[in-house]
Amino acid sequence: MDQHHDSSQGIPAGCPAHGNIPLYGAQFGADPEATYGYLRYLGLSAAVDIAPGVPVELVTSYDAALYILQNTEIFRRDSRRWNAMNQGLVPADSPAIPMMGYRPNALFSDGAAHARLRQAVVDSLATVNELQLRRKVQQSAQYLISQFGTETRGNADVMVSYAMQLPLLVFSDLFGCPPELGDRVIAGISGIFQGTPGANEILGAALAELIALKHRQPGTDLTTKLMQHKAQLTDEEVLHQLVTLLSGGTAPTAAAIGTSTALYLGDEGQAALPVEDAVYQTLWNYAPIANYAGHYPIHDIELGDRILRAGDPVLISFAAANTDPKLTQHREQRSPKAHLSFGAGPHACPAKDPAFMITVTAVEALLTELPDLAMRVPFKDLQWAEGPWSRTLVGLPVQFTPRALAATSPAPTAGPQQSAPAPHHAAAAAPQAAARATPQQRGLYSRFRAWLNGE
Repeated sequence: MDQHHDSSQGIPAGCPAHGNIPLYGAQFGADPEATYGYLRYLGLSAAVDIAPGVPVELVTSYDAALYILQNTEIFRRDSRRWNAMNQGLVPADSPAIPMMGYRPNALFSDGAAHARLRQAVVDSLATVNELQLRRKVQQSAQYLISQFGTETRGNADVMVSYAMQLPLLVFSDLFGCPPELGDRVIAGISGIFQGTPGANEILGAALAELIALKHRQPGTDLTTKLMQHKAQLTDEEVLHQLVTLLSGGTAPTAAAIGTSTALYLGDEGQAALPVEDAVYQTLWNYAPIANYAGHYPIHDIELGDRILRAGDPVLISFAAANTDPKLTQHREQRSPKAHLSFGAGPHACPAKDPAFMITVTAVEALLTELPDLAMRVPFKDLQWAEGPWSRTLVGLPVQFTPRALAATSPAPTAGPQQSAPAPHHAAAAAPQAAARATPQQRGLYSRFRAWLNGE
């Protein structure tokens, strides 16, 4: 009884008497654990608004989350089952639509369709050489760190200038983007997470052009591997697998890099954890994908004291499940990998090992280049994004001793490291346009490729 009373302290605005708990806004962003604590008080799951006018059932229990993630016979991922969407009740401009709306990819598929699309992704990812991927991360890190060298007077925002940009560079390279297309891919995916109007269209157009390029000039990149897979994906299916890889591989990885760096540095500016332990602590306590994985029951089903209605969305709170008090009492007896930040069951993240390696390598590279790096703000005072989807820092202000970081690039790499050439119909125009553009006018990926090629 006392435990229930304690858990209900500080009931968030929007308690059941006044509507669903909002999983967005300044109050939620400032202290999501207070919201999760109250939702746990209500049961294994509870009704929340994931966006204005978009109610969902949110699962906060670790055991219940694991049950749903593994039970594909009852809980389906195809969001075309979404009752409110089919009834026209979801606002057309809702930020929930780009995140929850159906796409023909593995994330939103079930059964044989899911198995086919997932196998294409798994097999394509398996062709990525770990040493080459690590090298891509290190090169991206070296470039980004060189950009906040002596001119910043020993101050930088690691979240904005490093963590948020590094995964974008790595994935543009993995996809085999020529510079200009890489810039547009980055603009599109960044805009989707920032809620920029038209960002979805920018990303779709850029990826469609990339696929057309790979038809004419195939390479050794992930895009080509997906297109050439024996599953014979259509161009539309390839495009949406790329969207999944981008959305699942960039923003969450950026969040993990930022939080892991902050945990490693600690409030006193002293390394308190090995880097890998800091990453695991992030995945357990600050799940980068906080609330996601829409499931749609095929029939009404009881979960604790709640009835989950057929076709109504059930989302998993990875953040709340990982910090479930019933789990944390015995968490030290579990594997460090038992967290749910990469999901579980048939839809578990197929790129969890590369994602972990990218995060560890990015943090290590930062600490190697800036050995006296220290936070300028205590961890408890760092600001977090207000949205429901990701647990990510808004900023991570740091200080370091200014020194002349490498302003020149390493020698150009050959073979798989090189980006694919531009489409032949634009082969003459693109280099001329790039030559006319100043470094400041070029996009992020164009500047990185120019640096990497010694320009």
